[in-house]
Amino acid sequence: PKHKCGNQKSCPQNYFAFKIISGAANVVGPSICFDNVVLMSSVKNNIGRGLNIALVNGTSGKLLRTETFDMYSG
Repeated sequence: PKHKCGNQKSCPQNYFAFKIISGAANVVGPSICFDNVVLMSSVKNNIGRGLNIALVNGTSGKLLRTETFDMYSG
């Protein structure tokens, strides 16, 4: 069976599924999936080097904001 965000198990009722992939150097970019919706990825062109953050409403699951913080350049 397929589970949300490609996870190996289903989440309990009233819980959100999520998966965060950090990436690998410049070869594979990071991605954030939340409740079977990809919030950030190289395909969406909204990621960058450093910290990639998605702010999600914990009650509704609605995406509020995404941001990238470049920790390399200061």
